[in-house]
Amino acid sequence: MLQFSSIHAVLGAAAAAALLTCAPAQAGKVGSDCTFNGIKLYGKVQFVESFPDLKVQMVNSFPDLKVQFVEHFPDKCGKWQVVNSFPDFKVQIVEHFPDIKVQSVSSFPGI
Repeated sequence: MLQFSSIHAVLGAAAAAALLTCAPAQAGKVGSDCTFNGIKLYGKVQFVESFPDLKVQMVNSFPDLKVQFVEHFPDKCGKWQVVNSFPDFKVQIVEHFPDIKVQSVSSFPGI
C-alpha cells in the first residue's frame, strides 16, 4: 500500500510532466511568425521618445531580430520603413531593459 508521501510525490511528478508538455517552447523573444506580444515586427515604424509599443536596444551581435531599413515595401519580417505619421508600431531606442535587441543589416533581415 502506498503511503501519503509516496502518493504526493507521484502526483507532483505527474503535475510537473503535464506542465512541461503543455507549456509552449520559445527559443527567443521574437515569435516564429515575426511578432513580439502581438506586434508585427515589419512595416512602418515611428521612433518616439515616450509611449512606445516596443523598446529596442541596437546591438552589433546576438540580436533577437535583424532589421533592414527600406524606402518601400516593408512587407517581410525585419523590414522597417521609417515614417513620421501613421505608423504600424512605435519604437523607443533604449540602452537598458529592452523588449528586444535589434541589429541593423543591409540584407537578409529577419529572425
